Amino acid sequence: MSCNKPPTTYADQLAILKSRGLVVPDEVRALHCLQHHNYYRLSAYRFPITVQGNPDQFLPGTTFDDLWNIYHFDRTLRQLVSESVKRVEISVRSRWAYVLAHNHGPQAYEHAPVFRDPKRHTDALARLDDELDRSREDFVAHYRQKYQMQRPPIWAASEVMSFGLLSRFYENIKRNSDRKQISTTYGLSPETLESLLQHCSYIRNLCAHHARLWNRRFTITLQLPRSSPPSLIPSLHPAEDRRLYNTLWPRFTIIGNLGLLMGRFCQESVRSTSFFFKY
Repeated sequence: MSCNKPPTTYADQLAILKSRGLVVPDEVRALHCLQHHNYYRLSAYRFPITVQGNPDQFLPGTTFDDLWNIYHFDRTLRQLVSESVKRVEISVRSRWAYVLAHNHGPQAYEHAPVFRDPKRHTDALARLDDELDRSREDFVAHYRQKYQMQRPPIWAASEVMSFGLLSRFYENIKRNSDRKQISTTYGLSPETLESLLQHCSYIRNLCAHHARLWNRRFTITLQLPRSSPPSLIPSLHPAEDRRLYNTLWPRFTIIGNLGLLMGRFCQESVRSTSFFFKY
């Protein structure tokens, strides 16, 4: 089956927006935005500024700037979330390598008895081998050439692992004491940290592909903690477990920047000051 809809020009796309009630004070700027940001991409941000029940009709007085400001908010939000997820990844990667190295030796990740599921462990090692073979890091060649080691020690191997692979290695650790030794660093249970790593990996991939974070219903959700850290429990929103709000709670480092971003956005687009909490 093929799509029978013909492609439209940038001028056609702008005309469609105007026919739906969008006010466009600066058509040259609007055409530039459409040229570089894709009509289909921008249209996903229209919902809070359209008539309820009719997403093809903008609210009276809505301007192109209103639409663009929501898009710009999401782009900046994605940058902040991406940076915070990177910090989570680097920290957990470091603790995972440290704990397993001290408890099971420098090649701990290779030892099947350290992990619960032999098949999943074998699959993880195969994926790691692929990542090591693709790596251009000097230390990978150093260990292979000088020490004839196909796989470097865990503290080096962890630097090559993708976030998703790190998550798989962590969740497959057999001894709960090992898992807990890592998770308590963050005041979390092993189960909550496992869920956090899966969710962070998913969020990181969304950010890497420039996907929309705002107003997205996540398919991989975060298991919310029930008792720890106690200072955060009252702030969680279990009823909206597929929205962005709960994704932000472990990312302490972005809260200040997020507040500044919200303040700036609300000044630029008063109509949508509550959109973040709704969407």
